[in-house]
Amino acid sequence: MKMLMDLFTTDYGLMSVGVIAFMLGMAVWFRAFFRRKMAEDAKNAGV
Repeated sequence: MKMLMDLFTTDYGLMSVGVIAFMLGMAVWFRAFFRRKMAEDAKNAGV
């Protein structure tokens, strides 16, 4: 319980939550970006 309190009430805990959220968002964006580019390349190659 103390760990969760530290995570959401301290400056370093909130920064950690922010970094984790940013990294997860970046992973979702990269996945969508790469899938879109792969589909575009497959379409241009005629496959």
